[in-house]
Amino acid sequence: MFEQIKHNMETIAGVEIYPIVSLVIFFSFFVGLTIWVSSYRKEKIEELSNIPLKDN
Repeated sequence: MFEQIKHNMETIAGVEIYPIVSLVIFFSFFVGLTIWVSSYRKEKIEELSNIPLKDN
């Protein structure tokens, strides 16, 4: 079964770009997420961590 899928993928023109594009999207998402999380202010993180402890 894998041989058939492999053969079909090899016959598509330009298919070698898809793994590269996928890796770039994956890497940029996690780099962006890391930058976004590291840029949070400590006060905001403490406020968000106390939300489950508040009584309504």
